[in-house]
Amino acid sequence: MTKQAATAMKNVPSSQTQPGIRDMANAIRALSMDAVEKANSGHPGMPMGMADVAAVLFSKYLKFDAQTPDWHDRDRFVLSAGHGSMLLYSLLYLTGYEKMPLEELKKFRQLHSRTPGHPEVDHTCGIETTTGPLGQGISNAVGMALAERILNNRFGSDLIDHYTYVIASDGDLMEGISHESCALAGHLKLAHLIVLYDDNGITIDGPTTLSYSDDVPKRFESYGWDVQVIDGHDTAQIDRAIARAQTSPTPSLICCKTHIGFGAPTKQGKSSSHGSPLGEKEIAGARQNLNWPHAPFEIPAEILATWRQAGQRSRPERLAWQKRLDENRVKDEFLKVFEANVSQQIAPLIQDLKKSFATEKPKLATRQTSGKVLEKLVAALPSLIGGSADLTPSNNTKVEGPEAITAGNHYNGQYVFYGVREHGMAAIMNGMALHGGVIPYSGTFLTFSDYCRPAIRLAALMKQRVVHVMTHDSIGLGEDGPTHQPVEHLSALRVIPNLLVLRPCDGVETAECWEIALNRITGPSLLALTRQGLPTYREDGRENRSARGAYVLADSSGEPQVTLLATGSEVEVAMAARDALEKDGVKTRVVSVPSIELFFAQDSEYQQGLLCNKSVKIAIEAGVRQCWDRFLGSHGTFIGMTGFGESAPYKDLYNHFGITKDAVIAAARKGLSKA
Repeated sequence: MTKQAATAMKNVPSSQTQPGIRDMANAIRALSMDAVEKANSGHPGMPMGMADVAAVLFSKYLKFDAQTPDWHDRDRFVLSAGHGSMLLYSLLYLTGYEKMPLEELKKFRQLHSRTPGHPEVDHTCGIETTTGPLGQGISNAVGMALAERILNNRFGSDLIDHYTYVIASDGDLMEGISHESCALAGHLKLAHLIVLYDDNGITIDGPTTLSYSDDVPKRFESYGWDVQVIDGHDTAQIDRAIARAQTSPTPSLICCKTHIGFGAPTKQGKSSSHGSPLGEKEIAGARQNLNWPHAPFEIPAEILATWRQAGQRSRPERLAWQKRLDENRVKDEFLKVFEANVSQQIAPLIQDLKKSFATEKPKLATRQTSGKVLEKLVAALPSLIGGSADLTPSNNTKVEGPEAITAGNHYNGQYVFYGVREHGMAAIMNGMALHGGVIPYSGTFLTFSDYCRPAIRLAALMKQRVVHVMTHDSIGLGEDGPTHQPVEHLSALRVIPNLLVLRPCDGVETAECWEIALNRITGPSLLALTRQGLPTYREDGRENRSARGAYVLADSSGEPQVTLLATGSEVEVAMAARDALEKDGVKTRVVSVPSIELFFAQDSEYQQGLLCNKSVKIAIEAGVRQCWDRFLGSHGTFIGMTGFGESAPYKDLYNHFGITKDAVIAAARKGLSKA
């Protein structure tokens, strides 16, 4: 053993100091080493370094019942340092989660196993969120802690009163998103959020001193957090630190000074233990140093029994909670908010809104019609929690009535002022959705979806219902110019699997798009909304036609010679061109396409009914062409943007870039001349 390793080993408390903890921690280390070695791939260093912290947390503090993993009042545990996934998988096996048997650990990083390289959300076996992209997990945890406080205010401590724990790495805290989310957590005084920081001083490139000299304790103190610094291998210190954190009136950061690859004879404290198997010789030396003479994947019966007891420790508390729930007058309401289905509640509201828009035919921006929809929805759904990244008046995301959520009003409200924190906002919303019991939505400008994109992608991967309200969706925003005018964004967002992009053309479609987004419980939705006013074209009707993705808004006077496909604000251009072409005897159909994704999810008969004819196809959208080729093929025409915008009044910009009625008419005549 090296001198450094020997010094570190002295910090491990003996079993006489705290019976069982050392062996429990070593079980995590052994399983992590063995699984990574068997897979010939993975990250053994972090699980070995944080095993003592995890053993104390799971055996004494974390409130959970391994036999009831979806208990609504369980503590949430987020492994933000997702590369150390074997720490989590080992804990889930050891504590007795039915869906995490030993065989799954032996299939680490293999196809279709429950033990992928980085944790992927599965509430049925104790994985609360998908982590790996650093900074996302700790930000999800802020959302979970916020959801917990919101629901505590609504239902009381008898039903909701739990903590959110996080293990975070140096990389998590280096990522800028951690600043956004943790600063907001401090501002909101989310006292049930406890972060255990694996301060091991090592990154892939080498020591953190190569690139990182932040004073982390002072940084978090400036956010308003309680901060402690401890030896992450001293279980007595770990114990005291978590106990103190549970009593803090603010979020807590516990900086755990640890040795990555703890116990490895030559790789402890080095980047070589971070992201590669240790190798047979190093593992043999680690077994000797840790006094672990057992075969790979072998856990002695008495140690496994101690862990299984830890997995059952909170069962009496869960049973008492279940009794309180069964006797509570709000039981049905409580369970309903976690069921997530709001279709029956919102259907009559959406119908009334559609009828109102169709009758009054207002000329409003779709951000304004969205605001009118929210006035009805927020009042009807207490679980609908909105917000904006400092663009509330522009996004029209806050309605009159409900308060904004603050620590001062005990989280009684339905709106979060996120500040200028788009990335943090998106990840926090993911955490709120993952927690359950709330439906998050929030707003910013569409061009700033770039700031949100990593979190939006993870929402899609995790199949979480999160609604993004993205306004100022094209050059139609006008004078703010090309920095704020989204051009490539619609296409870039549409290529994210399982993200639904919705771009309505008027108030009726806007109401339908909100209905689609709220009823979609298997993924996120994004509403792209205009700044400029638009006419109302749709008539009232019970069918949600936007749910088809594309439909005939205005049919031709006979078999179509020209088919105009348009979204959002460009439907107005298409309708004007249709009227002129029909007047000249050209049979022209307008197809509104509020969602390309939904259209291509329809059966082939429906798709062919719209597209498989001999008409000239022209798509019109104030963005780039990329996502339209499936409609247009090699012979269709696209009218839109080919580069960045300019700063000018929006009507001047549409003329300048040729997104006009006249341009559509010219393209139609050119296409007909070739037919």
